[in-house]
Amino acid sequence: MNVTITPSSLQGTAQAPPSKSYTHRAILAAGYAGQTTVRDALWSADTQATARAVDLFGGAVSRADDGTLEIEGFDGQPDVPADVINCDNSGTTMRLVTAAAALADGTTVLTGDESLRSRPQGPLLEAVADLGGEAKSTRGNGQAPLVVTGPIAGGEVAIPGDVSSQYITALLMAGAATDDGIDVVLETELKSAPYVDITLEVLEAFGVDAHQTADGFSVEGGQSYDPVGGEYAVPGDFSSISYPLAAGAIASEDGIRIEGANPSAQGDTAIVDIVDRMGADVDWDREAGTIDVSSASLSGIEVSVEDTPDLLPTIATLGAVADGDTHITNAEHVRYKETDRVSAMAEELGTMGVATTEEHDSLTIHGSESTLEGATVSGRADHRIIMALALAGLVADGETTVEGADHVDVSFPGFFDLLEELGCSLERQS
Repeated sequence: MNVTITPSSLQGTAQAPPSKSYTHRAILAAGYAGQTTVRDALWSADTQATARAVDLFGGAVSRADDGTLEIEGFDGQPDVPADVINCDNSGTTMRLVTAAAALADGTTVLTGDESLRSRPQGPLLEAVADLGGEAKSTRGNGQAPLVVTGPIAGGEVAIPGDVSSQYITALLMAGAATDDGIDVVLETELKSAPYVDITLEVLEAFGVDAHQTADGFSVEGGQSYDPVGGEYAVPGDFSSISYPLAAGAIASEDGIRIEGANPSAQGDTAIVDIVDRMGADVDWDREAGTIDVSSASLSGIEVSVEDTPDLLPTIATLGAVADGDTHITNAEHVRYKETDRVSAMAEELGTMGVATTEEHDSLTIHGSESTLEGATVSGRADHRIIMALALAGLVADGETTVEGADHVDVSFPGFFDLLEELGCSLERQS
């Protein structure tokens, strides 16, 4: 599906979608548990991939009409799957499930779509091998398809922290179900640290003790996943909130109110401060969980995305509208997502007349040297690129067509419906 957007002025109320990061972890944590009710879960292409993995490990995930998930877990001991686990486009699923597969007494095969089969998994495979399992890339390049054989008993393992925080999350979640637990020693500085904080928060909610150490993280073995009252509620997603928030900052004189914006461990809450620093009129009532935002003249700023890689596309679009330069730093790890998001935003915004400077670890948007013009742009089969380019279309001169827009289903299935509800003029083409 392609979507064509005509410049529009937005106003109204937006409900924050549930957090994808929390939902992934909650579904798998419920898989490690017995019987769990997960409320307010995001049911997207990515999180459904994690649910299918739980099913293949011997659990059962069912979804009620109100979106509530009832999950019968495998009690910390996954079965050997009867079929290949297809993670589709979900990197989180592949990393978390790779470690879970290492607990099974047998061999698990994992694969995904073309994009996912190009993403790095090598450090996690090496970690599983160091813990006594077998883990290989069928092509010998550290990328899926993967073959994982367990069980592992636990122990100490060293792993880089600057490739993906999901490696640490995967090992901590699986480590609680091992006999000996897992001590993770970081070989390099941890990037995307708030995502590990999310993991620790979810583990605590499920009754699992894991903690940071002087040189990494540790989780004791022999623990049971047991959420209080057998329930867990997923908070709103600030990665997704970034899009209506940015839309309000660039295209809403009358303001947008975002509901469901409750404080949590998510690093992407930083987007509220970023929009405020750039000059938008924004007010976050943390107690009520609401954000009110309206547009104003924006100015470029310097922003590190070391801990918030998913925000780079949104910040890049804000920079295209702002005066002066917006300098996005510490961005190397953003190149290893569904696509190379640094190059993707530079190239697609360039198609729209935006001047950028791309370096290995940074992206600078030269707002004052740019004229944002409508164009046909590629969404690169990446949900975050698609949504960021759609925002640019709200204020570009002329129509903007985003190709492959259906990939928003990965994290924000109702994104274009929401834009229409807020007053955006858009047309879908099959």
